[in-house]
Amino acid sequence: MTSEPLLSVRDLGVDFRQGGHVTHAVRGVSFDIARGETVALVGESGSGKSVTALSVMKLLPYPAASHPTGEIRFKGTDLLATPEAELRRVRGADIGIVFQEPMTSLNPLHTIERQVGEVLKLHQGMGEAAARKRVLELLDQVGIPNAAERLGAYPHQLSGGQRQRVMIAMALANEPDLFIADEPTTALDVTVQAQILELLLDLQKRTGLSMLFITHDLGIVRKMADRVCVMTEGKIVETGQTEAVFADPQHEYTRHLLAAEPKGEPPVSDDKAPVVMAADDLKVWFPIKRGLLRKVVGHVKAVDGIDVAVREGQTLGIVGESGSGKTTLGLALMRLISSEGRIVFLGDSIQGNSFKEMRPLRREMQIVFQDPYGSLSPRMSVSDIIEEGLRIHAPGLSIAERDRKVVKALEEVGLDPATRHRYPHEFSGGQRQRIAVARAMVLEPRFVMLDEPTSALDMSVQAQVVDLLRDLQKRHNLAYLFISHDLKVVKALANDIIVMRAGKVVEHGPSAKVFDHPETDYTKALMAAAFDIAAAPAGVVSQ
Repeated sequence: MTSEPLLSVRDLGVDFRQGGHVTHAVRGVSFDIARGETVALVGESGSGKSVTALSVMKLLPYPAASHPTGEIRFKGTDLLATPEAELRRVRGADIGIVFQEPMTSLNPLHTIERQVGEVLKLHQGMGEAAARKRVLELLDQVGIPNAAERLGAYPHQLSGGQRQRVMIAMALANEPDLFIADEPTTALDVTVQAQILELLLDLQKRTGLSMLFITHDLGIVRKMADRVCVMTEGKIVETGQTEAVFADPQHEYTRHLLAAEPKGEPPVSDDKAPVVMAADDLKVWFPIKRGLLRKVVGHVKAVDGIDVAVREGQTLGIVGESGSGKTTLGLALMRLISSEGRIVFLGDSIQGNSFKEMRPLRREMQIVFQDPYGSLSPRMSVSDIIEEGLRIHAPGLSIAERDRKVVKALEEVGLDPATRHRYPHEFSGGQRQRIAVARAMVLEPRFVMLDEPTSALDMSVQAQVVDLLRDLQKRHNLAYLFISHDLKVVKALANDIIVMRAGKVVEHGPSAKVFDHPETDYTKALMAAAFDIAAAPAGVVSQ
């Protein structure tokens, strides 16, 4: 390491101006990153972590955003005073970044090969053949299965975790000096998370890569970071060597963060309770078409002959690596994609129901998606988003009655009801996910599909949402289908668990049995990665 830091942030301030209102998002933030060092910024949603990271590359929405104070020096040059043309050469070549929400970062109209290859062609001048070879290497490095077959895929054809791995490949393509990771493993399953972190550590050893890590996962901080800066309300309240901060936190807020994680047991379920949602021999096969005439030459068996049953007051956890078919199974049960097999909801077969016949049932079955930014309309206020379902399914309610329900829903998910007239872009990723939960719960459904509902939330809010979901389940006897790669959250919520791999069930049973005595090697690998990330075997990759 040299005496001069690679990155030096001094007295950074960030203000956001909307109309006549000014929000002081970051105030007086200072830290250094030496060559080959990893510094983690930790804190709850809205603390200013991501705003600080985006400031380093001047990616904030200027001129609405401004820097009233501070400087950001990279290799001795103040980036805040650097012309845009020069900054474009720095971005992607000297500094790489991975954003929290990959679906909004990837171009939906371009293939994966084109998007990763574009970085190589722009900064290294590679030709088509050399770029393709390097893209394949990168996709393989970050754990994309069958990389050669994925080159022509579009972002919507990949799972959330696979999209995030593509973003990491793009950020590392030019082997930058500084890698900024804004929740880089949020959407990844535990085994691939372990592989990605090992990859970053290996790259750091080989190339002297410096990293700025933004995360709410304190387990990752302990594994990855040399030093940690704890942020809240736009300020750094504690900084120090990672082990020292973990062993003896000085600030009350740091102690609060370290103590926060999902705890408790799922509500006791009744094995004789009525079945709310069930399926027999459910299949979702996607055709593989090739050639000029686009003939079907095979199928991707995303869900391949699965039986499920979810009872009142019960949570069925669906776990497995990215691409295993978890979300596809849930969407098929909700009749949002085509499938084969029998689906029964509240005692009635719904597999053959038309769109019109399904509409009255939609109030009883709700969904919370993995990507809150993609599922919330940017043109609607939070109040409009949450009450939209009430307008459709409860048209008799007055405006005041709808507003009271919106207020109650926001309070239940830990958001200030006074913010209900704001828009999604004015909230952090974790806050947007809470809005999505409120939108689903306001209709008081019987069955809720929760697709990674806590993946974007910091640890303390995860614990709040888990407690909220348990409380709602007890009060309303709700049935949950809980899809997640975070096995600690699944353990706190699920009564039964299905472990999926390559579209099939590899293990199924009561939560306690599967967690304490996993039977298959695949389940054992998942458990090792979730509860001791360093012990995760490197060879387990999604199929």
